[in-house]
Amino acid sequence: MASVHAIPSLDEQYEFTAESKRRLIIGIVAGVALVGLGAYLLASGAGSHEAHHGAAHAAAGHEHAGAHHEYKWTTRLWANVWVNAVYFTGVSVVGMFFLSYNYLAQAGWSSAFKRIPEAMPAFLPVTGLIMLAVFFIAGHDLFHWTHEGLYDPNSPEFDPIINGKKGFLNKPFYLIRMVAYFGLWYGLWRVLRNLSLQEDLYGGTEYYNKSIKFGTIFLVVFGVTSSTSAWDFVMSIDTHWFSTMFGWYTLASWHVTGLAVMTLTVVTLKEQGYLKWVNQSHLHDLGKFMFAFSIFWTYVWFAQFMLIYYANLPEETIYYRERFSGYGEKYLVTFWVNLFLNFAFPFLVLMTRDAKRTTIFLKIAAWGIIVGHYFDFYNNIMPGTVGEHGGFGPIEFGMILIFACGFIWSLSTQLTKANLVPKNHPMLEEALHHDI
Repeated sequence: MASVHAIPSLDEQYEFTAESKRRLIIGIVAGVALVGLGAYLLASGAGSHEAHHGAAHAAAGHEHAGAHHEYKWTTRLWANVWVNAVYFTGVSVVGMFFLSYNYLAQAGWSSAFKRIPEAMPAFLPVTGLIMLAVFFIAGHDLFHWTHEGLYDPNSPEFDPIINGKKGFLNKPFYLIRMVAYFGLWYGLWRVLRNLSLQEDLYGGTEYYNKSIKFGTIFLVVFGVTSSTSAWDFVMSIDTHWFSTMFGWYTLASWHVTGLAVMTLTVVTLKEQGYLKWVNQSHLHDLGKFMFAFSIFWTYVWFAQFMLIYYANLPEETIYYRERFSGYGEKYLVTFWVNLFLNFAFPFLVLMTRDAKRTTIFLKIAAWGIIVGHYFDFYNNIMPGTVGEHGGFGPIEFGMILIFACGFIWSLSTQLTKANLVPKNHPMLEEALHHDI
């Protein structure tokens, strides 16, 4: 069987070509142009609508920023930045998550393409800085809990529920947590990345054993911060609402999206003539990962929804009520698209063994998951930030294009910095002869 997996060379360097860079630059420029067009359209139409919408929100009695403060068209711009930053933060950090649990499990098969998840977290400083900037610039518009009157008993805006959360939801502590998340995630990734590069140079098992140790440390850190960051980045937008499952829910969404990005990258590189040692068994395992964690995400989604729906508690059911029938049913379509693309679609596409070993089916499923989970974060964030002013227009498509091209640029740059196969990885022999 060994001859089946024979490869011509373990030396393979990825080339980030000038043509690839040109296309990404065109994509970023097109994205900026779309965002500019969308901003112009929103600004030109804002004057005649803002007062009416602000009054409608106040009458409806929602808890969001629009309930007490006049809506500004710029809120939709910043909300889109936030959606994409949270989404690509998850995609990036899942590369480190995947590396870490494979190190802890001492898995061999994944070492054949470990350079791909290893390259993904390089984008974390970009999304981290963007999120910090957005919070300073527009946090007052995106996060209702940042309004000082909510904590003053003498203010007409006083909210006893939000006031009870001020020990956790306050600006200084929030900023400390945000810096800690990105600092810990990126710092531990740099350690693991450097150990991997040193292993390439010197061999032996010393660097591998250290990688297991630091990967385990990351899993402990991420076990806590994946939940608390989900509370901060997403759940705190709907300040009254809470869910004890939301941390797992967000982690499941991030994880399966990261797996889809990894799979799509592996398949794309193979089609370009790289990763010759990655065989159908590797692809099969990646397909199984996407299949399994799409089902896991659906399980967490349904468990969260069922418990809230069945309990019929107003403070909890309002979250789903707003997404079903609120704001003129503006989010109902994205709600169902989310469920279809993230469960039914990958479930049906990847159900058979052959589908998991066929690149076209893997690409279709991966793209479905990537698009579907964008809708997941869109549906979690936009109703609480812009309410009835949400929608899909030039700003949404332009912002996706900017972030996607930026992420691809970061990933491609990192792939050029090391040999695509970790030549001295202790489990490499097992990976090269992986057969299931």
